[in-house]
Amino acid sequence: MDSALTAEQALALAPDGASAKAATGLASDRHWVTLGGDADALWGECKGSGAKPYQAQVDLAALVTRCSCPSRKFPCKHALALLLMHARGGIAAAPRPAWVEEWLNSRRDRAEKKEQAAAKAVAAQAADPDAAAAASAKREAARWKRIDQGTAELQRWIGDQLRRGLASYGPQQRAEWTAMAARMVDAQAPALSAQVLAATEAMAAGVAGAQAVVERFGLIWLLCEAVTRRDALSPQRLADVRTALGWGYDKDDLATLGESLSDRWIVQGQRIDERDDRLFERRVWLRGQSSGRDALLHDYAYGGRGWEQQWLDGRSVEATLRFFPGSAPLRALALEQGAAQPAPRWSQPALEAIERASQAFAANPWLQWWPLSLADAVPLRENERWWLHTPAGRLPLALGEAAGWNLLAHSGGAALQVMGEWDGRELRPLSAWRGEDAAQNWSLAA
Repeated sequence: MDSALTAEQALALAPDGASAKAATGLASDRHWVTLGGDADALWGECKGSGAKPYQAQVDLAALVTRCSCPSRKFPCKHALALLLMHARGGIAAAPRPAWVEEWLNSRRDRAEKKEQAAAKAVAAQAADPDAAAAASAKREAARWKRIDQGTAELQRWIGDQLRRGLASYGPQQRAEWTAMAARMVDAQAPALSAQVLAATEAMAAGVAGAQAVVERFGLIWLLCEAVTRRDALSPQRLADVRTALGWGYDKDDLATLGESLSDRWIVQGQRIDERDDRLFERRVWLRGQSSGRDALLHDYAYGGRGWEQQWLDGRSVEATLRFFPGSAPLRALALEQGAAQPAPRWSQPALEAIERASQAFAANPWLQWWPLSLADAVPLRENERWWLHTPAGRLPLALGEAAGWNLLAHSGGAALQVMGEWDGRELRPLSAWRGEDAAQNWSLAA
């Protein structure tokens, strides 16, 4: 069976280096009780520690995987091993077993139900648009009322903390701050809750964290003021405020508010983080070849269900994206997309990249990240921390010890092109490359 993936691209799907290493060890017939594939799927039963082998399967169209193993990572090592063996031509065509057919049918059923629900909602709105608009306005007004009450309480609380002084912060204050974060969830402003929790974590460093806390309090206060003056804000600024509160837009909203853009999008880099209780967060950064636009695909997966679509670093995909509204639109949904193909990644001089990022943060002070793709960048370690030297100066890196040494070893002390997330203070590298040679690629997950 021919594979559209190379072995390197299959391993690039690994959530971390340990998974890639384990999958490489399992990519041999001797570990598998059964193996097979067809044009749509791969499957296999791998020997494990229990009496019953693990059943792993891959939907080749979307590169979505499923496995009966207890791993909290996905793709797990068994699914990765299937992809790796397929890339090496090691899986023969075989009749599809019932358990694979059942899984593929369930995926098709869910997709059809989703489309039917969307069509039903559109039909209901078309049948009585006035009633639908009135119900939507009522829900929105009720949420703004709760947010108004919550932000007013939060402003009073911030004033109390500053009058008390951060130097007195201790266990009692930590409990109070955590309780305030919970009240912001009740106020239906979950992103404000995350901001208060981040301030709480910053104070774990003691008074040394006070500067970061005061800065964060300033942004929270600015956001609370924006909530009170929302009637005077432009639609783009109001979208910034909603996003900063954690009040996202659904697909129906985006159909009327979001900008659609078709382009060939290069996958510049990506990051996957595990949150609480088996919740995974993924951020995929794209760059439009013709439009020159940056885009962020930001999604979540729970309980090992996997992603709806895989995006491989260093590949380009013809796709239509719909952007969320805002002063500096970045986040988008992929509506339609074609097949992926290898493509050189994009970078620019550091001075131009930093200037563009500064303009974006000035346009939206609550922006969390901006993608930087820097040419001629050299990682280095100095004063017990990691830096990235560029012709425009040095940028501090948000990198752990192992990842930092790995990136430094990959560079060999020479210049690389480095893509990462810039939060205005630190750059977290997600990928690095030199020229168009795939063997010279580095990613944070590897």
